[in-house]
Amino acid sequence: MLSAESAALIRATLPAVGGALDEITTRFYATMFAEHPELLDGMFNRGNQASGAQRRALAGSIAAFAGSLLAEPGTRPDALLARIAHKHVAVGVTDDQYTLVHKYLFAAITDVLGEAVTPDVAAAWDEVYWLMAGALIAQEARLCLEAQVRPGHPWRQWTVVERRDETADTVSFLLRPSDGAPAPRARAGQYVSVRVRMPDGVHQLRQYSLSSAPGDQVRRITVKRVRGNGAPEGEVSNLLHRTLEAGDELTLSVPFGDVVLDETDAPLALVSAGIGCTPMVSMLERLTGETSTRSVTVLHADRSPADHALRADTKRLVDALPEARAQFWYERDAAEEPGSRTGLMELDALELPADASVYLCGPLSFMREVRSQLLRGGIPARNVRYEVFGPDLWLADATA
Repeated sequence: MLSAESAALIRATLPAVGGALDEITTRFYATMFAEHPELLDGMFNRGNQASGAQRRALAGSIAAFAGSLLAEPGTRPDALLARIAHKHVAVGVTDDQYTLVHKYLFAAITDVLGEAVTPDVAAAWDEVYWLMAGALIAQEARLCLEAQVRPGHPWRQWTVVERRDETADTVSFLLRPSDGAPAPRARAGQYVSVRVRMPDGVHQLRQYSLSSAPGDQVRRITVKRVRGNGAPEGEVSNLLHRTLEAGDELTLSVPFGDVVLDETDAPLALVSAGIGCTPMVSMLERLTGETSTRSVTVLHADRSPADHALRADTKRLVDALPEARAQFWYERDAAEEPGSRTGLMELDALELPADASVYLCGPLSFMREVRSQLLRGGIPARNVRYEVFGPDLWLADATA
């Protein structure tokens, strides 16, 4: 896939480029948004821009893709890009935007690295970029075709039929297509993008996992309000909490996401913390609807039972599955939930089957710790899949 000449140059320059990627991506975004401010209206999450999360995620994906091309030069790492492709189609990225990104990204590389970017080095990294972009464009075209949407136009209007307060900081919204047509196909574990107009007139997008059975005509998203606590509060989650009521309309994308319930009969472990429970509940809804006899272990950690969103739904669904069990951990007030444990999640004594399919969702630090416990317990790394809310910083930190 990557030419031998380019591979030699990428191998020689990857340490320098990788070490400067944070500065490169900082300059890239600053210049691109200065000249194309319209991209911040309904495309990029300005909260992630302000925190640097998007910049770090982009740097990590570029470094990981280049490293993968060097490690396995005869293959294209499409699996590595699947998460990005799903996110792109869910926010309306179009093919022409790859040319725009190329212009500003390579200008930033040249500005930061200066004379080190010879014509040959520039050509080698150009090859890497277009291999990555071409793979993404192909995947995104296929995803749009499967979802029966035009590239850049995944949107549809939905009507809120019910608002449910789940906890002090978590609300569920039950939604039905406003046009009365059938709801688009969804798979358990997928998310939708929500597009809202902010008080200053700028549109912002956020992704929320479906927390309902994927085949239902009425779909549910469960939104946790992001409080500031010393950092900027979540502007979209707080707006939805304050303003969205039954009868209101909301703009949603069709469902996307590559972390979906598998079709095997292998033992299943659904492991979550906080609002990471939402895709797990969707998976449980599907299993219950199919009267599955699959072995299912549900593991969840939270601050307290009162903070545990969808706790009653989780218990109801586990009780309905003949081979399911659940274990909860709470940092405080664990006595309020019979059978729960106090403290952080600890898996060493649970003896999960070595062939279990494991799904993780929650804060990144939680998922890293739990994944380490799972690997120590004999679960193969290939059996552990994770979902991240927001930019995927797992790769970014791994390649830092």
